[in-house]
Amino acid sequence: MEQLTYSVEEVARLLGTARSATYLAVREGRIPAVRMGRRWLIPRERFHAWLNGREKDAA
Repeated sequence: MEQLTYSVEEVARLLGTARSATYLAVREGRIPAVRMGRRWLIPRERFHAWLNGREKDAA
């Protein structure tokens, strides 16, 4: 089964960015994410749509 979300650490690895910079982008809303308790989760489809420049298609 394919995972539905990424962690911030996974997104940082995928983007090749520092974990702290990725957390900042998530908190500022530049990377689409949802807060679940203390964790940030990045929905896989929304992340890839955002990455491909078509975020509104996956919202």
